[in-house]
Amino acid sequence: MASVQLCGAAVGAAASVQATRVPTSAAIGIRPARRASHGLVVRAATVVAPKYTTVKPLADRVLLKTKSAELKTTGGILLPSTAQSKPQSGEVVAIGEGRIIGESKVEVSIQIGAQVVYSKYAGTEVELNDSNHLILKEDDIIGILETDDAKDMKPLSDRVLIKVAVAEDKTAGGLLLTDSVKEKPSIGTVVAVGPGHLDEQGKRIPLPVSAGSSVLYSKYAGAEFKGADGTNYIVLRVSDLMVVLS
Repeated sequence: MASVQLCGAAVGAAASVQATRVPTSAAIGIRPARRASHGLVVRAATVVAPKYTTVKPLADRVLLKTKSAELKTTGGILLPSTAQSKPQSGEVVAIGEGRIIGESKVEVSIQIGAQVVYSKYAGTEVELNDSNHLILKEDDIIGILETDDAKDMKPLSDRVLIKVAVAEDKTAGGLLLTDSVKEKPSIGTVVAVGPGHLDEQGKRIPLPVSAGSSVLYSKYAGAEFKGADGTNYIVLRVSDLMVVLS
């Protein structure tokens, strides 16, 4: 994942920053000392940043302000940077104008201000106004958070939100199982479905499953979440579903 640092004015529909020249030492990976004035630094070998006045997502890209990583465990233990859990949620602060598919223009379906969750390793990280941001494609956004509870997530594109079945605590012979040996369930109930994927003409194709369906899905697919009550949920693409159970 590339990493870019920006320092400047606040981000609106188009994030605007003031920039100064970066010394040629940036071309060999040496970061210059921070000055009192605003600046733009690109952390990439052999790249010298030119002077920019605006930053705006293009096509179907979205700019997010990400949440800060946890600095402590729930027990209050300080975490080193290598052990801090990476945030996967943020607020949409700017969007592109959409993309052309076939003869249709498809606009970005996410609104500025929406709280979203995204794929763990997607996008390009930037630092703007001392806050962490991420530039990524709309398809890398998993869903929209309607509330703070995962059960209310609105999946996007061809994704589905599934409530995971509870793992068995005992074997068939009655032996208790520890968490480390419990078999990971791959059965669940569909809670919500996305609007569907886009065909070659830019039209949405409805998904073949609906809320309430019991499904079997690929064992290691998707992104896992925990609800406010401790219930496990998973969001995955419909192509990771294997069968509908009845």
